[in-house]
Formats: sequence, structure tokens, C-alpha cells
Amino acid sequence: MAPVSSSAPLCIDALVKRFGQVTAVDGISIELRAGECLGLLGPNGAGKSTLIRCIVGRVIPDAGTITVFGAPADSAAARDALGWIPQELALYPRLTCRENLQAFGRYHGLSGAALHQAVERCLAWATLTDRAGDLVKNLSGGMKRRLNMAAGLIHQPKLILMDEPTVGVDPQSRNHIFEMIEKVRDEGTSIIYTTHYMEEAERLCDRVAIIDHGRVMSLGTNAELVQNAFGQRSQVTARFAGAGERVAAWVAGRGGRSVNGSAEFTIDRPSEIATLLDEATRAGFELVDVALRKPNLESVFLHLTGRELRD
Repeated sequence: MAPVSSSAPLCIDALVKRFGQVTAVDGISIELRAGECLGLLGPNGAGKSTLIRCIVGRVIPDAGTITVFGAPADSAAARDALGWIPQELALYPRLTCRENLQAFGRYHGLSGAALHQAVERCLAWATLTDRAGDLVKNLSGGMKRRLNMAAGLIHQPKLILMDEPTVGVDPQSRNHIFEMIEKVRDEGTSIIYTTHYMEEAERLCDRVAIIDHGRVMSLGTNAELVQNAFGQRSQVTARFAGAGERVAAWVAGRGGRSVNGSAEFTIDRPSEIATLLDEATRAGFELVDVALRKPNLESVFLHLTGRELRD
């Protein structure tokens, strides 16, 4: 692997990518810090995967710049420092696990003892040493995902782009993948991690960029995002019997929002709950249950985008 400069692992400045009349990436600027895992959180179609493909050179942006450790993203130095784990499986189904890793290692210029050591290291990291001789087509979905990750890291890149690496796997396999990612992160590797699963961003990411319609809506730690969106306020969730259009109109008229049949309000003081419930009673609505909680990352997403994460 080629040496990398002391510049930031990744700098994206005013990036724009259009597909016809659709602007998939709309002026995004992000700087990734050394050794951090930065999550790109957003619903399908938000522009996350297009952004990743711009970084790896699969999509040519219409405007803006991308540098990897100070080198242009399309340079040999950037490619050497970069590892990409695509959302789609990129494996040879008729080769064994070991043969797949050997092939990807050679693509990155490894050979001889260095290649052998890299293959064995990646098999161990993915806990696939005992399946090294199995054909990929015979592996479970979770095993294929882990091997896909190992193939992207065979050359020990200093920057890794992970594009929804847990898509289509069961909960046990997902947790296994989390442990793999945490090990790489703890070793000081910088990571860009795209997801539309809130719990993944909360567990794995040092900072999160909430992306929607090709733009960064907000960027910061979990605590910073909540503080910036809500300050010290709390959230009230109330559910009414027979909730329909009349309830929805009442909720909207009092500055709330209707989410999955429940009414959500943001309040400055818990004492405001009594006022809300009194008004609901006077409006003729039957309260089923009510809850008070502090806002979280999902609350921030709804606040900024007005829609559910998986919409």
C-alpha cells in the first residue's frame, strides 16, 4: 500500500451530481477526521450511494472537488489509500473464499508472502478461516457479506467506504458485521458508513450527517444533532382512539405532527402536557396513551426531513 499524506482522510467540497433533471447530490461539503467513523444517514434515494460512487470514481461529478489524504480522488495515490465495500455483493461465486481474496489482493498489487498474509488476516477477521475452501455460491448471505467486506479491505486501506454493508442479513449476522467494523475503527481506520438504519448510526458512528434530497441537512455527534434541533425541549407522543383526519388537523393546528397514527409535540416544559390533554378532551378526542421522552436521533431526522427514515 502506498504511503498517505497527513491531510484529512477525505475532503468533499461543494459536490454536485445530476442525472438529467434529478440532482442526486446537491452541493455537499464534508471533511472526514482521522480515525473517525462518519455516518451518512438518510432514506433510500437521499443521495448517499451516489456520493460514495463519486468518491470511488464510478460516477463523475458535475461540480465540486474530492480529495483523499490530499490527493485527487481519481489519482493512483487516492485509490491505494481507499477501500470500498459496495452495497451489491462483488464476489466470484464459483471461486472459494480464499481464491476470491487472492484475486482481489492481486488487483491491489499484492503477491507472494504479502498476499498470503493478507488473505489469512482477512479470513480471520471475517471469521471465515474454516470456510476458506468453500465455494462462495454455497455460503449463507451473512458469510457472503463478511467476505465482501474482507475483499474490500485486503490491501489494508486507511480510508474505507461502506455502502449499507448489512443490507439483507439477519440480526445475528448484522451484529457480527458490527463487531468487524468496530475492530477496524478501533485500529484507527477512517470510515464513511452509509445506512438507513438508525440503530446502526447510533452504535457505530462518531458523527452523523443527515442527508435528504442530495443535501446535508445537519452534521454532528448524536448529542449535537439533538441539541441543535431541540435544545432542552422534550417530546410528547399521544395516541387517540379512532385517530383520523380530524385528529390530524387538530395536531397540525397546534404545531405537532402525525406519525404512524400517533400525535407528536415538542414542548419546553413537562407541565405543558396537561394543557395539550385538556385541549384534546375539549375537542372530543379520547386519549389512549401518552408518553414523554427526550428527543433522539430519529426525532432529529423527522424534524429535519418531515418523513420516516425508511420512507
